[in-house]
Amino acid sequence: MQRRTFIAGLVSAAAAARASQADARLKGAFRRPEKNGWIFVRLAGSPREIGFQHGFLLAPEIKDGHRVISYNLTTDSKKDWRFFRETAEKVFWPRVEDEYRQELEGLVEGVNAKGVKLDLWDVVAYNAALELSPGYLNWHNQQPGSGVAARIATADRCSAFVATGSYTRDGRVVIGHNAWTGYADGARWNIIFDITPAKGYRILMDGYPGYIHSGDDFGMNSAGILITETTISRFRGFDPNGIPEFVRARKAMQYATSINEFARLMREGNNGGYANNWLVADRNANEIASLELGLKNVELRRTNDGYFSGANFPVNEKLAREETDFPIDDPSDSSNARRLRWDQLMAEYRGKIDVQAGQQFLSDHYDAFQKKIDPNERTLCGHIDLSPRGLGTWQPPFGPAGAVQAKVTDARLAERMSLTASMGHSCGIHFRAGAHLRRYPKFNHLKPYLRDLPSRPWTVFETVQ
Repeated sequence: MQRRTFIAGLVSAAAAARASQADARLKGAFRRPEKNGWIFVRLAGSPREIGFQHGFLLAPEIKDGHRVISYNLTTDSKKDWRFFRETAEKVFWPRVEDEYRQELEGLVEGVNAKGVKLDLWDVVAYNAALELSPGYLNWHNQQPGSGVAARIATADRCSAFVATGSYTRDGRVVIGHNAWTGYADGARWNIIFDITPAKGYRILMDGYPGYIHSGDDFGMNSAGILITETTISRFRGFDPNGIPEFVRARKAMQYATSINEFARLMREGNNGGYANNWLVADRNANEIASLELGLKNVELRRTNDGYFSGANFPVNEKLAREETDFPIDDPSDSSNARRLRWDQLMAEYRGKIDVQAGQQFLSDHYDAFQKKIDPNERTLCGHIDLSPRGLGTWQPPFGPAGAVQAKVTDARLAERMSLTASMGHSCGIHFRAGAHLRRYPKFNHLKPYLRDLPSRPWTVFETVQ
């Protein structure tokens, strides 16, 4: 099997090389054979060239990823795909600046060149999926004449931390994150992008095939800024006149040279879509920050000696009260239990936090509410599929969702644009789609999309010189 995979990789590389000779837009771009579940892709050039390379090199994955995301959006909203295409054209596209318009147009050209029939509005809606639902949909459904009153719940996505100073082994920055999604889309969140744009700074980030942003948002740039986030649970609020979150997130990853600049780029034109608590580090200044970006309430906290954690809880009480329906006083809530667990781990490991410790954190199965080891929806390594409670209104009991991959890096690795990543649950527990569907047939509607999510080893990735 390994030999067959290796040969397939060589064939793919050879095909890309031949295409590169025929099309100058592919110069300097390539994809490597899959490694421990990850696909490494190198992109470089003008915005349109980067888009074309992305679409061309990942066309099969983009086609498959679009199939899953469009199913999720239409199923959750009870609206057809045409609704999202029209929203992409009329609401999002007018507020996409020219650089990223060119990249999106190039991406369409790239997938079309490989025979994948997606057009611009398909791709824009696809990139905006995380803010279309629930942000835009909840706003739209409350407009006069919509005929819809029900709200779509914000998914509890991700656990993350950033630490420095007396909390880390060498006194320098350490940052880590695991992405929580449904396993159908999460199994496809397996791209490592190495991007050298004509303007701005080089980027190393994880991502979803066809997204010009990371989406789950873990990455760094060559100016020394490291970035991640977790969503603000049960958030409500959206401004259709704002700049799409996927544009601001990509722009900040590409152009930020300081924490202040990152905060400015994220706040400028903030539409409230995909509202997050952003954890940021400046490895040059050895400073870390938390940017809690609501729509009405925004708070930037920073330190050279401490930590910030994320587990989908709102930090600012005013934001929690005015912009969320978050159960602040419920210790059994997933976000509150995980917040407590982060505080416990930071205290226990103070002065000892490094990449290895970060990997252990993101594999942690201690339920701080029950005070015992029990992998479920309340543990940092989320296993909603093992929980008889599910997770609020996002996932029912035993819903096939939870942590799908994890990443950790530190200042030393980031200096050479490098990170460690684990695909699947980093704890070693595998998810087997067939067995889960046999045990819980109520999820059989996901059968065409759900695939196995084996736990893979931690792997080092870095930019290609």
